[in-house]
Formats: sequence, C-alpha cells, structure tokens
Amino acid sequence: MKIFVLVKEVPDTYGDRKLNLETGLADRGAGDVVLDEITERALEVALSFADKNDGTEVVALAMAPESSTASIRRALAIGAASAVHVADEQLAGADLGLTAEALAAAIRRAEPDLVITGNLSTDGSGGVIPAMLAEHLGFAQATALNAVEITADGVSGTRAADEGNQSVSVSFPAVISITEALPDARFPNFKGIMAAKKKPLEVLSLDDLGVSSDPAAAPRTIMTTVSEKPPRAAGVKITDEGDAGAKLVEYLVQNRLV
Repeated sequence: MKIFVLVKEVPDTYGDRKLNLETGLADRGAGDVVLDEITERALEVALSFADKNDGTEVVALAMAPESSTASIRRALAIGAASAVHVADEQLAGADLGLTAEALAAAIRRAEPDLVITGNLSTDGSGGVIPAMLAEHLGFAQATALNAVEITADGVSGTRAADEGNQSVSVSFPAVISITEALPDARFPNFKGIMAAKKKPLEVLSLDDLGVSSDPAAAPRTIMTTVSEKPPRAAGVKITDEGDAGAKLVEYLVQNRLV
C-alpha cells in the first residue's frame, strides 16, 4: 500500500505571527518556521499503520518554497520513506484552488491508495484542501476524523457531530483528514535524523506537473484588500442607578444579542 501524507511548513505555532500588508501573506521571515503539528499527527497515523503492515510505503508531500528542505527532511526523520517537494516561484501566494490543483497533480503521478492530511493548517485555516483534493483526484473522502482505522480495503473512523459521534467509512482510493484528537507524532531520534539525509526527496515544478498558474487559464481568487485587526475597544459600562436591568436589556436588544 502507498500512503501520501501532506505536510506543511508554517510560522512557529507558539510565536508571534505577522501579516504583510502589501502582499496579504503571512510574513515567514519574521520568525521561526516549523512543520505544522497537525500534519505531523497525520504522518503518525500513516506510520502507525506502516509499522504493523509490511510493504506499506509512506510518502511525505509538501508544497513550499525551496528554502523549506529542512522542514521536509524532518518528515523523513520522523519516518516517511521518501518525500515530494513541490517548489516553484509561481506558487508564491497561491490560493486554495491553485494549491489543490498542484498537490493533486503531484499525488496523481504516484497513484497512492490513501492520502492523509490535517483537517486545517494553523496558518491559513482554510480547511477545504482535503475535499478539493478528493474532487480533483476522483477519490472518496472522509474528513475531520477523530479516530481512524486503516484496513487493506479502506478506512473507517468517527467524526464529531452535533448529537454525538458519526461513524464513516470509505474504500480506496481515498482522502482523509484528521483532527488534533489523534496522537502526537513520534519524535525523530538520531538514527532517523541521519537516515533522512539519504532518503529520496523529489523536487517538482509546475511545469513538471503540467499545472499553469496563469489566472487567464482558469479564474483564481483575487484579494481586494487587507488590513490589520483593529485594536480592541473598551466595553460599555453600565452604572446601576436603579435602572441597570433596563439598560442591560436595551443594550442586548440594540446589539441583537437577545
């Protein structure tokens, strides 16, 4: 079985994040970058299955700048057998549509049985890439899984619903996304770090994938404006002069809170 796992380099989850107001993109030069924790959890799901099933190949896939090699090598150090790095200057600032198209093209070349992703990244938080990939690839999909069981024929799991847990199952080929309810990834040991330096890492451009970033070829998302979050304003203070209850109700009504 071949499993592709999407991994993503993001600004440090525990550091300050800044938005470039000229480009509308996250400023990746403002601090440290790391592999997104949710994608490491997705990798752990694949590796846990591979540990118990000989012949399973786990491939890490990333779409990232050329400078992201170290982060992708971390996925190899954790345990992926090989990696695919989609790197092209034309992908700078790519919207979700172009991102999904490029990733799907890279996945399609290898014909995996299963694609595992996080439910949403901590930088963009779009949460739609798994479904978009499934649409591009024509794969079944099961998203936002809190529990996962992979078998020889497909994947089953549960997702949170309004009235409890919902059981879902899909046959291969499939795309699934997992939540933070799944276990943390294993920590790469010295042996894994050294082995990662020799594992295959294929770098692909948009030309290699046959994907065009030209907006004239297919409509893309257009950003019209971007601004900083306004400073937090002071709240409304109600002084009780015997009519505080009435003033509170009036405030709630005016703000459509009741």
